[in-house]
Amino acid sequence: MDAERTLRADLHTHTHYSPDAITSPKRFVEACRRRGLGCVAVTDHNTIRGALSVRDIAEFTVIVGEEIRTAAGEILGLFLTEEIPRGLSPDETIERIKAQGGIAGVPHPCDRFRGALDPADIVRLAPQIDFIEVLNARVVRGGDNDRAARLAAEHGFALSACSDAHSPGELGGAYVELRPFEGASDFLAALRQGRIGGRLSSPLVHLWSRYGAIRRWLGWRPA
Repeated sequence: MDAERTLRADLHTHTHYSPDAITSPKRFVEACRRRGLGCVAVTDHNTIRGALSVRDIAEFTVIVGEEIRTAAGEILGLFLTEEIPRGLSPDETIERIKAQGGIAGVPHPCDRFRGALDPADIVRLAPQIDFIEVLNARVVRGGDNDRAARLAAEHGFALSACSDAHSPGELGGAYVELRPFEGASDFLAALRQGRIGGRLSSPLVHLWSRYGAIRRWLGWRPA
């Protein structure tokens, strides 16, 4: 891969539009710039507001995404133009992603501590799933990422990596190096040729999520 034409991409991140995250769009862009990120997927919980806000002010590539809580676990939608409501079945959620030209992925697919989609559902939905995360920096047990990598190999999914950042200091902690792309289908082709890098975050980063959730509970809201 030509280093001069490679984007370092963090493909699952959060702004303060997620109720358990603390990063404003402005601080998000500043942190990405410091970390040398050339592409980010902003995937707030059940909303695309953060992604649109970041895209408006960033000079790098921003993929509009959403981490959607389905009736059976979480699904990532990338290249979205409309918000997808929470609480639908995984099947309908993926159908709505694809209907607007997006691609569907599975975040932290084997994480035993978060709202992961059940492996049985991943296998059942394999023909509709485009990628899964095999390095999510917020996974507490590294073996869960290893299990995800084996699942990807068995079913031929494209491999993704991310910081799953909920605070500015986490951004870029895990990433994919991939060539520049044009649109969703070309992104998926580039992802299949990509190179994963980075490492797990400290488990202490989850304290930022607790702080974000508490301040929301106390009434704080994004402007």
